[in-house]
Amino acid sequence: MNRLASLVILLQGFPVLGAEPDNAAERGRIALTTRSFTPAGWTMKGYENAWKTWQPRLEEAPADYGQAFRDHYGLHRAPYENGPLPMGLRQTKSLLLSKAVTNDCMLCHGGSIFGKSIIGLGNASLDIQAFFEDMGKASGTLGKTPFVFSNARGTIEAGAMAVFLFQYREPDLSLRFTRLDLGLRDDLCEDTPAWWHLKKKKTMYYTGTGHARSVRSLMQFMLTPANSAAYIQSEEATFKDIQAYLLSLEPPKYPFPVDKDLAARGGKLFAKTCARCHGTYGADWSYPNKIVDIDVIGTDRTRLDGFSVPFGEHYNKSWFAREKGDDGFKANPAAGYQAPPLDGIWATAPYFHNGSVPTLQDVLNSKARPKIFTRSFKTAEEDYDKAKVGWKVRVLENAPDRAIPPYQRRMIYDTTEPGRGNQGHTFGDDLTDQERRALIEYLKTL
Repeated sequence: MNRLASLVILLQGFPVLGAEPDNAAERGRIALTTRSFTPAGWTMKGYENAWKTWQPRLEEAPADYGQAFRDHYGLHRAPYENGPLPMGLRQTKSLLLSKAVTNDCMLCHGGSIFGKSIIGLGNASLDIQAFFEDMGKASGTLGKTPFVFSNARGTIEAGAMAVFLFQYREPDLSLRFTRLDLGLRDDLCEDTPAWWHLKKKKTMYYTGTGHARSVRSLMQFMLTPANSAAYIQSEEATFKDIQAYLLSLEPPKYPFPVDKDLAARGGKLFAKTCARCHGTYGADWSYPNKIVDIDVIGTDRTRLDGFSVPFGEHYNKSWFAREKGDDGFKANPAAGYQAPPLDGIWATAPYFHNGSVPTLQDVLNSKARPKIFTRSFKTAEEDYDKAKVGWKVRVLENAPDRAIPPYQRRMIYDTTEPGRGNQGHTFGDDLTDQERRALIEYLKTL
């Protein structure tokens, strides 16, 4: 059971006192930004001393430690009261009532663009592997994760985390002390999607295997073994409110000038070539919720094949799949990838389910996609490519040397590695450069 220790992350947060709002979405916002739902595994001293684990070694803490900590791990300022901690972390109490730190949903689901932190934007800067390792070492606990949490910076092995936690739970959520073999894979390389897309979806996750109105599916991270089955189940009403908040989120608007005439031409092109999968936009929007067969979309299939039949069967026997009775909200078999809504697409780079394509121009021209590249992992205006729409990258000729430290190696995206292929979605290859520019200009307006 000691392998579970690195996922036993923190004490339940304390609810905010005061009158409870009548509005479910507002209650959900308050719960999401003031509470944690997993137990404590790091100390406040661990946060304060994390710099001592960095390489090359530092002689003293950086002068602006909060900023240095955020930059090192790819975290962002909290757009709500959060003390000294970045968005995604929360100060709480340990079992011994000493100061401790936990993580919450915004560790992965809180991003930043042009210096503005946004709840619901996937965190494409995060090095969750380094974060867990260093916080464990600095807190005097485990400095090793039980499986790989991230192979490439900005991506996360979210599916592996779910499978790992389910391996130690019975269908009624009671704790097991022997591990089920549910076929855990930690090479799926998932980019965190935007929460505001949920409102349009009937199914969710990259393969459309989950029901988009399932409340319980949002609670899988609570399976950390220090949480009892009774506690997990007691928070369902809270997560119903959190879901209401997620469904109220709107994408950020493109903040720079748009060529309206060019965008209008691009809109007509979009209607002819893209809308059948990605939907239409504006007041009378539509979204087809289309799962595109893998042989048609042609993108990296590792994520598609990444969940075993035993895991699906175990999930469908569990409390999570019985939200609407015995036949409600079960996981569906995967056949392809769900074509997502494109609201706020300008802000959600990099693209594809594995974050393998840095800009929209690269999405629309598969022949020009960089094979091996790195970027700053910062989110200021100077890090953004307004012409290509996405993150500026530095293309590399060679794969990273295996001898370089893992922290630096994860900064290099190598599309020849498992789960990181950038092939497929070749639908823009036959466009002219002018058509491609028009389409990109239109996408800025969504």
